[in-house]
Amino acid sequence: MLALIPARGGSKGLPGKNIRLFAGKPLIVYSIEAAKLAPSVSQVICSTDSHEIAAIAKEYGAEVPFMRPPELAQDHSLAIDNYIYTVDRLMNEKHTEIKELVVLLPTAPLRNANHVEEAIALFKAKNADSVVSYYPAPHPVQWHKYIDDNGILRSFFPETTLANRQDEKQAYLPNGAIYIFKYELLKIKRAYYSDCSYPYIMPARASVDIDTADDFAYAEYLLHSQDS
Repeated sequence: MLALIPARGGSKGLPGKNIRLFAGKPLIVYSIEAAKLAPSVSQVICSTDSHEIAAIAKEYGAEVPFMRPPELAQDHSLAIDNYIYTVDRLMNEKHTEIKELVVLLPTAPLRNANHVEEAIALFKAKNADSVVSYYPAPHPVQWHKYIDDNGILRSFFPETTLANRQDEKQAYLPNGAIYIFKYELLKIKRAYYSDCSYPYIMPARASVDIDTADDFAYAEYLLHSQDS
């Protein structure tokens, strides 16, 4: 299976995030290594508009067959458009058919090869249209509120009798670590989910999605705590 690692150069929240040193290695390297160590992954492609990112990706064993066009690397650019562009161009230039792919965002460094392999196994066992990684939400979704224009707390859901936490149905959140798609789901339906989509459940401590400096520090702490 093709593994695609999208890593644009621009990052407003944490500049240079994708190649910032994380426990001694550029952040993107952890995703490259996870992909290369997963037995079901046959090719690792990095999609980037940054020559610096491209050089690091190549150094650690990923392929960068072409650079991402600027119009697909803006803050408002849709990720799905880049996935479709990359796969279409690979198929046209390599004269090969790509029916499925796994997308590994570089901002999830605690996701490892075992997670990738297990998610791919689930995808194949279910003949799924997609598999997306999730983790157990720390609180019931019914607890969430919003604040209206008058500063008053309001419920997202109809008010119900409060239950003990252990009696609430477990909710799950996407962690941004693993996305596996049948290509036709992206290309034809322009969607990530269908009625044949399944979750791959990961532990919370492997599910940190780095967006801020605090996320970065917390993920490093978790990585070091695993080694101690």
